[in-house]
Amino acid sequence: MLITLEQLRGAWDGLSSHRLRSGLTTLGVIFGVAAVVAMASIGEGAKREALRQIELMGASNVLIEDRAPEEGEAQKAAHEKSPHGVTLADADALRSIITTARRVVPAKTDELEVSGGGKRIRLNVVASTPDLFDLNKMRLLMGRKIDPQDEVNQRRVCMLGWSTRRELFPLVNPIGKDLRIKNTVFTVVGVVDRRAVGGGEIEGIKLRDENRDIYVPLSVELALKNLSPESGSDLTRITVEMENPEHLSAVGNLIQRTLQRRHRGVEDFSVIIPEQLLRQHQATQRIFNIVMGTIASISLIVGGIGIMNIMLASVLERTREIGIRRAIGATQGDIARQFLTEAVILSLFGGIIGVILGVILAKAISVYAGWETAVSIWAVVVAVTVSAGVGVVFGWLPARSAAKLDPITALRYE
Repeated sequence: MLITLEQLRGAWDGLSSHRLRSGLTTLGVIFGVAAVVAMASIGEGAKREALRQIELMGASNVLIEDRAPEEGEAQKAAHEKSPHGVTLADADALRSIITTARRVVPAKTDELEVSGGGKRIRLNVVASTPDLFDLNKMRLLMGRKIDPQDEVNQRRVCMLGWSTRRELFPLVNPIGKDLRIKNTVFTVVGVVDRRAVGGGEIEGIKLRDENRDIYVPLSVELALKNLSPESGSDLTRITVEMENPEHLSAVGNLIQRTLQRRHRGVEDFSVIIPEQLLRQHQATQRIFNIVMGTIASISLIVGGIGIMNIMLASVLERTREIGIRRAIGATQGDIARQFLTEAVILSLFGGIIGVILGVILAKAISVYAGWETAVSIWAVVVAVTVSAGVGVVFGWLPARSAAKLDPITALRYE
C-alpha cells in the first residue's frame, strides 16, 4: 500500500488541526518507548559491567575463596579440624596436582590502618606473589613492580593503587616514600594504573575497589604475622589460571575434592568459576529484560488503543468529508491510506519523542542512581520500528472503517 506525498501532507494537516488531542494521544506511545529504551539501556549497561568484571576476574580462572564455617558448635568443631583455613600449603598442593595450570597465585587481603604522607586511613592491603600483576594484567603508572627478589629476600616494599596514591601522596611523587602498615614500615616502589574494578557485587560475590589497594610481598606478610593478626586464615584467595579454559568445570571439581580432603571435610572455602558466574548473571538479566519488556509492551499497547480510539472518533467527525472525497473520485484505498497514515505519523512521532525521553532517563539513572547504562542503537531502532508498527496495527481498524463508509450515507451525515 503506497502512500503519496499528497496523502502525507493531508494527514499532517488533519493532525495539526487538533494539536492538543494529537499530542495527548501519543503519550502512551511516548512513555512506552521511553520505558523500552531506558530498560534496555540499564540491561545493556549491566551486561557490559558484568563482562568487564568477569574479564578482570579472569575467564580462564578458578578462584578459591576463604570462607568462615557456620557459627556455634559447628564452627568450633570445624576450627579444630582445619584451624588455618586456606593456606599457602593448599596453593602448593594445587600447583603440583593441576599440571595444566599456567599459574597458581595465593593472596591475602585485609583492610588495615595505613599511615603515610601525613595521613592515616584504612585501605586494602594485598599480600601476594609477583605473579599477581601478570594475572590481573596490571599496568604501571610509575616506578617498578614487586619482583621475585623482593619476595625471596622479604623486602619491605609496596606498590600503591591509583586511588591510594591520590589519598596518601596527592601532590608529590610517592616513589621512595615510606608508609606504615600497622607497626611495619614499607617503602613505595611503584604505583598501579587505574583499574576498572571499582567495587560492587556480581551474583553474590563482592568485588573490592582495587584502586584502593596496597600491594606487599606475601613472604613479608607471612613472616611478620603482625600486619593482620585478627585474620585467622593464612590466605583469603588462591587463583588458578588455566592454559585451556574448556575444562574449568572439571578443574573446579578436582580443586573441590582436593581441598575437602586436605581440610578434613570442613567447608571453609568456596570454589568460584567466573565463567559460570557470567552464565548465571546472563540468565538473571534475561529474566529482568523479559519482565521489563513486558511492562513496557503493556504501555505501548495502551498507547496503541488510545490511537485507535482517537482515530475512530476522527472517522466519525469527518464522515461528511469522507463522503465528499468519495463523491469526487477517491477510492476506498485512498481513504484507508489517509487514516492509516495519520495513525502511523502519531505513533512514529511518539516513538521519536519516546526515544529522546528514554535516553534522558538512562542518563539520569546513571548519574543519580550510580548504575551503568548504555544506550544501544539496536534498542532505539527496535523501539521506533515497534512504535510505527503500533500505528499500523491499531490504525488499521479505523482506516478500514472509514474506507467502508457508504458515500451517499456519508454525504447525508450531519
